[in-house]
Amino acid sequence: MKKIILLISTALVVILSGCNSNSGDPKEVLGHFFDAMSHKNIDEAKKYVTKDSEGMMGMMQMGMNSMDDNDNEIPLQKENMEIGNAVITGDRATVPVKDKKSGETTDFVLKKESGSWKVAFDKSTLLEMGQKKMKEHGMDMGNMKGMDSMKHDMNKAMDSLNAAMPDMKDKMEHAQKMMDSAKKMMEKMHQ
Repeated sequence: MKKIILLISTALVVILSGCNSNSGDPKEVLGHFFDAMSHKNIDEAKKYVTKDSEGMMGMMQMGMNSMDDNDNEIPLQKENMEIGNAVITGDRATVPVKDKKSGETTDFVLKKESGSWKVAFDKSTLLEMGQKKMKEHGMDMGNMKGMDSMKHDMNKAMDSLNAAMPDMKDKMEHAQKMMDSAKKMMEKMHQ
């Protein structure tokens, strides 16, 4: 009898661990997330995201609910992606995902929560991913020297324009007086 109970217990452990196989492989979890998103199933996708991602998923759900039924543009379509192998560092994993159409690769971040890998689809992680893509394209927001220079040039131009304004105002008033004078002369000629 003890052997049968031990056998049943072992079988249950194997079955239950097989049901939760997505918790050990970030690539697999990300794949399940993309599958759910491809089918516009936000409730299913929520199972694969971190607790911090609930707000963003709510926004995604509102966006998808407002989409026209004929609208085929679904974000994160799995068939358009090539999911690479995860790089795991402690409780954080990055999984490169290549968009087959554009050739662009984006590293998706997953975090371990309660022993399971979850997609980090929260605002701060998405911002981090966006900043990384901007830097790859030469738009390093951390280095604002170019922006500072442009702002300085714009301020100089505005100062110059403001300095010229009083003089410009006087010239405009003088031109207006001349036009009024010319108008009066024309009116007198037509009378």
